[in-house]
Amino acid sequence: MACISGGSLLVDSLVTRFTAKAFRAFPNSLTTSRPLRSAPKAIHEILTSRSVSVSAASDVFTWDDVVRISKPEALQDDPSDLKGYSDKIKICNRKLESQSEFIPFVIEDQIVGYIHNGFAEKLHSFKDVFVFPPENSNSDDGGGSMTLHSSLRTAEDRTRAVGDVIKSLGEEELIPGIRNELYPVASSFGAPICFSLERAAAPYFGIKAYGVQMNGYVEKDGQKFLWIGKRSQQKSTYPGMLDQLVAGGLPHGVACGENVVKECEEEAGIPRPISSVAVPVGAVSYMDIDGYRYKRDVLFCYDLKLPESFMPKNQDGEVESFKLIPVTHVANIIRRTQFFKPNCSLVIIDFLFRHGYIRPESFGYLDLLQSLRSGDCS
Repeated sequence: MACISGGSLLVDSLVTRFTAKAFRAFPNSLTTSRPLRSAPKAIHEILTSRSVSVSAASDVFTWDDVVRISKPEALQDDPSDLKGYSDKIKICNRKLESQSEFIPFVIEDQIVGYIHNGFAEKLHSFKDVFVFPPENSNSDDGGGSMTLHSSLRTAEDRTRAVGDVIKSLGEEELIPGIRNELYPVASSFGAPICFSLERAAAPYFGIKAYGVQMNGYVEKDGQKFLWIGKRSQQKSTYPGMLDQLVAGGLPHGVACGENVVKECEEEAGIPRPISSVAVPVGAVSYMDIDGYRYKRDVLFCYDLKLPESFMPKNQDGEVESFKLIPVTHVANIIRRTQFFKPNCSLVIIDFLFRHGYIRPESFGYLDLLQSLRSGDCS
């Protein structure tokens, strides 16, 4: 049951049936300035409400909900109005005014991350691993930064020592969701790797994290369709939300193209002869601060044109189901709802630009295009 603040109405319906865990990542608002034509009254009340909260983890949306709100006639809105897209990009770039609360994390004179002052306090008991800035130092004048102990000379030594710290913090639930998957730590993509870090810890150390996301599309009768996945309810992050056909983090020692092929097989059952022709088309980036977590992510984007006859089949249990949806309807879902995992919206908006669905005649075209790379894309 979703509770609409500012009134006594309880809505047991559509657009905001997110799991409680997934909804935490978003501002509590969904707004529209335009009336509904023929959609149910409950959708109108949700979309025009100022604040929406979800109190039960069992509240989820269905494919029927997705299809219903995606139809052009569901809302009397203007597809050329870019505000709905801009709002989704802002969701991925929150609280950047809090950057001053983070200490540069420096290794071999290179800034490889940023650590929140409060989280740094949790690391003070590991002084054989971390070296802290002097008290009253200021990072703006170069005096305030954290590094690793000088005894940790090699990447292997650093990986082992920091890994032990992460294990300890994970046991104390200070870093939840340990995955036992390592991310490379470097100042930029392709730069020398200083050490490797547990994936779940990456935002707590503010390191640059890279991933691949692939748009799988089909052309038939002159119209383009996108395959969209719905994440498993058992996922620890964004359960039940909409996702790219294929996506995954870029682990240590795996090239982008090979990672796409691997994820294609695991997530959608796409065989190598098909997935190997996926086309790299660029990247999007964002920076997001949430408490002690500082996400500095870059996503390498791929397009793959699939045969009309192809049907995706998940292999790793992370995707509940798939649906083939017209690209124009996917655009409506992004503009009108928060059904998609946040960073997926960026990748699909990029697709909409490149395939001509967002046009220069729309007000704010260049601003929106530039905002797709709001993070440090290096």
